[in-house]
Amino acid sequence: MENYLFLYFAPAIACITLCYALCKAYWISKQEVGTSEMASLAQKIAFGARSFLQVEYKVIALFVILTSALLVYLNLHEKNTHGTVWVAGSFIMGALFSALAGFIGMDIATRSNVRTAQAARKGLSPAFRLSFSGGAVMATGVVGLALLGLGLLFGLGVGRIEALSTDRLFTLLEVLTGFSLGAESIALFARVAGGIYTKAADVGADIVGKIEQAIPEDDPRNPAVIADNVGDNVGDVAGMGADLFGSYVSTILAAMVLGAEAYETENLTTLGPVLFPLAMAGLGALASIVGIACVRLRNEKGDVHNALQIGNIVALLLSTVGAYFLLQQLISEGLFLRGHEIIKMRLFYALTFGVAVGGAISWLTGYFTTAGHRPVDMIISQSLAGPATNVIAGLSVGMLSTVIPAFLFAGAIYGAFSFAGFYGVAIAAVGMMSTTAVQLAIDAFGPIADNAGGIAEMSGLPEEVRVRTDILDAVGNTTAATGKGFAIASAALTSLALFAAFVGMTGLEGINIYQADVLAGLLIGAMLPFLFSALTIQAVGTTAGKMVEEVRRQFATTPDILAGKVAPDYDRCIGIATYAALRQMFLPAACTLGTPLIVGLLGGAEVLAAFLAGVMVVGVFLALFQCNAGGAWDNAKKAFEKGITLQGKAYHKGSLPHQAAVVGDTVGDPFKDTSGPSINILIKLTAIVALLLAPFLS
Repeated sequence: MENYLFLYFAPAIACITLCYALCKAYWISKQEVGTSEMASLAQKIAFGARSFLQVEYKVIALFVILTSALLVYLNLHEKNTHGTVWVAGSFIMGALFSALAGFIGMDIATRSNVRTAQAARKGLSPAFRLSFSGGAVMATGVVGLALLGLGLLFGLGVGRIEALSTDRLFTLLEVLTGFSLGAESIALFARVAGGIYTKAADVGADIVGKIEQAIPEDDPRNPAVIADNVGDNVGDVAGMGADLFGSYVSTILAAMVLGAEAYETENLTTLGPVLFPLAMAGLGALASIVGIACVRLRNEKGDVHNALQIGNIVALLLSTVGAYFLLQQLISEGLFLRGHEIIKMRLFYALTFGVAVGGAISWLTGYFTTAGHRPVDMIISQSLAGPATNVIAGLSVGMLSTVIPAFLFAGAIYGAFSFAGFYGVAIAAVGMMSTTAVQLAIDAFGPIADNAGGIAEMSGLPEEVRVRTDILDAVGNTTAATGKGFAIASAALTSLALFAAFVGMTGLEGINIYQADVLAGLLIGAMLPFLFSALTIQAVGTTAGKMVEEVRRQFATTPDILAGKVAPDYDRCIGIATYAALRQMFLPAACTLGTPLIVGLLGGAEVLAAFLAGVMVVGVFLALFQCNAGGAWDNAKKAFEKGITLQGKAYHKGSLPHQAAVVGDTVGDPFKDTSGPSINILIKLTAIVALLLAPFLS
């Protein structure tokens, strides 16, 4: 009974968070747009982004309808004792909320980019405030929608606590699993399609513009330049928004499902361990709003990166301290879960341990992807010998970057497990993801600043404007890389918690790989991340090839484009990227959703568990390798664009080493912005599909 009020905690925090996002969005809309040319360019970018999302969501709607029908059938099946048609309803709700999260991110980004460019005419501080405010709207919107969806479904489903039985609780968690499936499915489509779009446009624009024609980035003469800027919004913003929405939901769900197995010595049904992850997420949202409010650039010479980290640290400290008091209210003494006694302080240690490991992974990611540190500096020096050595150096950096995180992951899993069993591992992931709002705000401001720089270049604003937006963009690249490292760390712990929940729901006592079918399942699971990566990277390459052909065609047939006398046909490049991305997103998605379904139905629970283990172990390190290699290549290129001295000689944009670095960055782009981040979703989505299959396999 004492936990009843906490049923309303998450929905109440969701309302506060969404109101905060609305207020921020209103303030952004009141800022100056700039010249008519700036407004026109911004409208073209916004129109291209909206057109892409409209077509994408129409296609995804068919998938949602078909999957909902399948879920109705599965949940009415006699083997599913906890089945209910509400699983299909919650799946639709999760899909809608995820799509809305992506749309909110895209919409606010396209409103903020031109206003950031205008603010940059006044100084770095106003431009930073505007771009970060745009990221904050997206971030708080994503978190608010996730808390609202989960909080409402759980609160309405529980009803009266005194009437809550164990069977009813597991049925309710099955409904929440449907919500998570909807969220992660849309995230997969959005991340893959958006990633294919943005990187195909980026690669196409760079190959012909930067390398072949030696024209500046975001030059209005480049036919692919608008598609490139649209891509920043549909991939780096809308795709990232849907991605983080799904990650946030699945992390909370994994902990709630494990918490449902907890029991007290005198009471077999206790709600505290189930409510704690949801309440902790709400507390983290409040802490994130405070952290966002603490992000300030006091003057033009202020350090942008330090300003962002202050907000991040404040949010983490507040949420961690708040977690201690929340544990006192929700976790009772004498609590057991799979043979482990759950003690409040040990659970708190598991949470703080997860937060610490997440921070360490973020720092390591920054070390491997930031210029000034040995890994990126090695790529820079290897660029002197040409593109081949640049690419070789980048590949080795990406591979090396997985070594220390492997020990950190192992330490996090072992440490959290020793404190509180698999529930401790799940709570460690919740601790990492509790401040998602401030993390996402830090990530999202970068693409806005990047777009602002493009608008400044295309509209011919003074050079100092582009210098200011480039400063913000450079910091945004670093924070995006560290954010991806943090997301991979949380995905590793979340997928392990989902894996543990699956094992518990199916009644497995262990996985014996000394069996042919189980070993086969393990190998197929280990192969899937490679197949997924191959399909997504190939899709980028194929679409980029079409983009390159179109840009070359326009330059060849209309020479006045390069002379600046005739405007290029931007719409044709936008159309190529849009329809190619949407066509090629289905095969990776089908592999992700269909493979665990086939393996589970043909092989059974133990084979599917081995399959999940293979996906998780290989997927985590393949994601780290790709994201870090791509980030390192990107910052090596940017070092040459700023100007750098090597072996007593100065190198700048357009030099041969810079061209080699552009080639490396072109290779790394689909790694860090398409395939790598999408593997996070692959890892969690296969486990969620397995959870929904669990009643048929137990």
